[in-house]
Amino acid sequence: MKVNRSTIRLAKWVIGRDKEEGASPPIREVECTTCMEKSPAETNQIDGDIWALQHTGRNGHTGYREIVTSFLRSRPAEGKPVGGRDQEQGTS
Repeated sequence: MKVNRSTIRLAKWVIGRDKEEGASPPIREVECTTCMEKSPAETNQIDGDIWALQHTGRNGHTGYREIVTSFLRSRPAEGKPVGGRDQEQGTS
């Protein structure tokens, strides 16, 4: 995709959690730090927790790492329209 860099430079940008309609929620996995086996990737916390507790019961492993994948989106900052003038300071 070709990016029009001059348009991007005219705005102040922010990045944060993707809140667009249909955006994926964060995805969570729990990984055993002893054997590196992982829970299935899920969008809820309870499934990974249950997996870890069952894994502890089966193997005696007690250390886990939480891996969370969050989806971000960049957008022009509020009050800083693309191609417009800076509404707070009067500069572009």
